[in-house]
Amino acid sequence: MLGVEKKVKVYDFFSGCGGTSCGLEQAGFEISMALDIDRKALDTFSLNFPDAAIVHGDICSMSPQDIALHIGARKDFLLFSGCAPCQPFSKQNNQKSANDPRRSLLTKFGEFVEYWLPDFLLIENVPGLQKANTAGPFGAFLELLKGNGYCYDYKVVPAAGYGVPQKRERLVLVASRLSEISVPPLSHGPDLSLEYTTVRDWISGLSPLCAGGIDPEDPDHQAASLSEINLKRIRSTPEGGSRESWPEELWLDCHKGHKGHTDVYGRLSWDKPASGLTTRCISLSNGRFGHPAEDRALSVREAACLQTFPRSFRFTGTLGDKAKQVGNAVPPLMATKLAQSFIDKLASY
Repeated sequence: MLGVEKKVKVYDFFSGCGGTSCGLEQAGFEISMALDIDRKALDTFSLNFPDAAIVHGDICSMSPQDIALHIGARKDFLLFSGCAPCQPFSKQNNQKSANDPRRSLLTKFGEFVEYWLPDFLLIENVPGLQKANTAGPFGAFLELLKGNGYCYDYKVVPAAGYGVPQKRERLVLVASRLSEISVPPLSHGPDLSLEYTTVRDWISGLSPLCAGGIDPEDPDHQAASLSEINLKRIRSTPEGGSRESWPEELWLDCHKGHKGHTDVYGRLSWDKPASGLTTRCISLSNGRFGHPAEDRALSVREAACLQTFPRSFRFTGTLGDKAKQVGNAVPPLMATKLAQSFIDKLASY
């Protein structure tokens, strides 16, 4: 419990399926609204947060007044989360364009911030966002915060440093109109009190599956089917290994004489963090997403566990829809850890 009379109400912009909201709810905050352009992701959000208002649409075609009904009287603390799609700034995106409309999403979010002046802000994105240049969207957003009385702190942090079992660096920003604020210190890693968490810590105990199988008691514990040749490939891949272990007859033409991209078709290691999950996190051929021991790729449930979603969290849509939602999500545990910044501010209120 927060120990304050006033609640913290969360307004989750670019909410996706609800990773940020899941983490903030676990920190004791109340989830009031989700806004996203992805109807399928919002269906999952609504399933897991039935009391939250759902706003489906393109934020670029909205005005701040459009959410007035959902904010109502300002009796509680407001927290706006703005974890916009990160592809325009991702180092994995080899087709970046200055004209990509997603580059303006942070600017548009800033209009809502400037109009409503929420007490707290939380942003999570790829490290490339703050490197766009000082005149880019991130620099302009910081100027907007300064001009509207916000104190803020931001830094690039390893998700594993907050207990997330993934090799994944993220840019995080926390801001407050109440007083000075800081990004919480890391809790896991070398020379810290806790060791990194591992694949085993998060997915052990789930029912075994074959490729294409589904757990009758958990429809999200479902694995994609594999062709016969891909079954042979994963059977030739040891725990933590890659295609380098295959006999020559299993090689792909595009990999002959090419030593890069060794993660594709790879298996995870039980006792290490996973590779960073993507929207193809259940596809054997799109990353190191092979199960450590079973001859298949990760199930949706396993991928969600590695994103630190609770096992009770449910997903909607096709298998591909679910994988996209999981891969796009902010790890809930990261959001919970970042919420400590705001809880510390509330201690004096």
